[in-house]
Amino acid sequence: MKVLVLGAGVVGITTAFELARDGHDVTVIDRCEGPGLETSFANGGQLSWDHGAPLAGPGVMQKAIKWLGKRDAPLLFRLRLDPAMWAWTLNFIANCAEPVYWHNAELILRLALFARERLHDILKTEAIAFDHRRGGILGLYQDARELDRDVDAIRSWRELGGSRTALDHKGCIELEPSLAYSTFSIAGGIHTPLDESGDCYAFTRHLAARAETLGVTFHWNTTVKGLKREGERITHALTDRGEEDADTFILALGSYSPQVMKGLDLKLPIYPAKGYSLTVPVLDDAMAPQLSITSNTHKLVFSRIGNSLRVAGMLELNGYDTELVEARARITLDSTMKLFPRACEPDHAKYWTGLRPLTPDSLPIVGHAKQPNLLLNTGHGMLGWTLAAGTARIVADLVRGHAPEVDISGLGWERFA
Repeated sequence: MKVLVLGAGVVGITTAFELARDGHDVTVIDRCEGPGLETSFANGGQLSWDHGAPLAGPGVMQKAIKWLGKRDAPLLFRLRLDPAMWAWTLNFIANCAEPVYWHNAELILRLALFARERLHDILKTEAIAFDHRRGGILGLYQDARELDRDVDAIRSWRELGGSRTALDHKGCIELEPSLAYSTFSIAGGIHTPLDESGDCYAFTRHLAARAETLGVTFHWNTTVKGLKREGERITHALTDRGEEDADTFILALGSYSPQVMKGLDLKLPIYPAKGYSLTVPVLDDAMAPQLSITSNTHKLVFSRIGNSLRVAGMLELNGYDTELVEARARITLDSTMKLFPRACEPDHAKYWTGLRPLTPDSLPIVGHAKQPNLLLNTGHGMLGWTLAAGTARIVADLVRGHAPEVDISGLGWERFA
């Protein structure tokens, strides 16, 4: 079958790889000059199989209201006349109710554990260098009340199939000795031991090269403008370089997916959320973390990428604005130097910003669109790197007419209808 994959981030590339392994004739289109150069380029690096949770949850909106107008707010709403933003926000608020939160958490965990199996399956046969680290993710807490609340929820996570362990201050330092030098007050932490980390961009680039050896064709510097429909089927992708035909089309354009769907009678509730990251050289290995860390106070993640430390976080709802605001970017550096003093070389920090494709419930949109030969693999939010191998296999199974290995109920666009 001739398959056209729209988008060459980690989701699109992993999908193309799986399709090529199944024997399809695959072409990938992306507006960049190579794979993984937008959202996948400098993310936090976490493969949070057990650590991932819905953004929408109890108490989130109360915090967001308190953060309004604060320059250093982890979650920042730029108030604007944007109907899509307000519609998305109302849906997000509805997903903050506790029963809905736990329903969404179960779906994320189910998909994440499947994605872990699929990524490990790829790594059994493919030699991909991406600074892969095991050992888990350690979530740190400064507020003892927040820690107690999340410790109380550990049993619920275990019932869903997760693996979480509570640690006191001493336990956190025993697990990650570099925290002994921190000026940050640590009440305790929660460790998800089976989680991993790595360089998403390196993984995407190397897997794209491997896909090319399997026959995948890449059309770089080509922007997808829309999709052409005849009757109940999609016939062409409309690009700034002409039309591309295929038997099946895969939409994996992240934040830009709703724009491509215009005219197809299907609105995808995906809103771009700008995030920041920095990559800074490590000066003293003993002072820098070996584990991947999440600071629940600062809403930042820390991962070792070779001899550098990657720090990512912040969430800004401001449409498709991609401007790197230095004042916001430096917040990540200031927090890093408090948590890991003398670990890094701050004058050599490289900043980056990108758009995360967020759905109101934090779940990706996966499955058939209204047209049977158009499949959706988009809206992964902050879990694109984590879920990519799983949703890629799901889509590849659907293309060949097979039932996916994991239950995908609740992941389709129909949940928003």
